[in-house]
Amino acid sequence: MGKPTEPKPKKLFISLLTGVPDILDEVESKLGEDFGKMDGESSLIPFDYTDYYEEEMGQEIKRKFVSFEDLVHPGDLSQIKLRTNEIESHFAGKFDPEIPRPINLDPGYLGSAKIVLATTKNYSHRIFLKEGIYAEVTLRYKDGLFEPLPWTYPDYRSDEYIEFFEMTRDIYLNQLD
Repeated sequence: MGKPTEPKPKKLFISLLTGVPDILDEVESKLGEDFGKMDGESSLIPFDYTDYYEEEMGQEIKRKFVSFEDLVHPGDLSQIKLRTNEIESHFAGKFDPEIPRPINLDPGYLGSAKIVLATTKNYSHRIFLKEGIYAEVTLRYKDGLFEPLPWTYPDYRSDEYIEFFEMTRDIYLNQLD
């Protein structure tokens, strides 16, 4: 019989998707109030994989990732997603009436072997956490690199994203030492 064990803490990251890059400083400040000091960030990456968000977020959407110094319990992911939804609501319609959703925040965590994203959307490969929040393993770490799974979004397969996650994994592993 297996014994239940507590998981190691994980590295929190949040994806910031926006058609209004001028708000990123304010959004990042708000995220810092809730999740602590940031210790990593990606460049601003063009999000041209789909036009799914254009109606509510505008055109020329960009994505940025940030990671946080404080490690989190993986069981807290649903609460983190609910909080990022509240922060999104705080900014909704605040800057331009033509852009009702200026920011989309998607939290996830990174461990040594995988990247897990939180979502409100159920699907066959997603696991229910609680309070309407699901999780999926989006990338796995195998043979020295992150690799996508059959359901991994096209953008999460990109070199820019993988580069950020590899850098973040190094920071995380150093924190565990």
